[in-house]
Amino acid sequence: MQEQFTDDRLLTRPEVHTHFGLTQRFLEVAAVKGNGPPFIKLGRAVRYRCGDIRDWIEARRVASTSQEVGQ
Repeated sequence: MQEQFTDDRLLTRPEVHTHFGLTQRFLEVAAVKGNGPPFIKLGRAVRYRCGDIRDWIEARRVASTSQEVGQ
């Protein structure tokens, strides 16, 4: 049985990868470029709210390959 996370649950990059399939490398590069999911800095630690990941993924939903994200 897969563990369910509340929207406020903070996840590490490995946990985001395990539960949402986004690679740690993608998350690192996206954080630098500013085009990834929002994250929280706790000192040197980076955490992602589960609800923010879900919202970010849903905002990238498209109907065809020619459709731009967010349209």
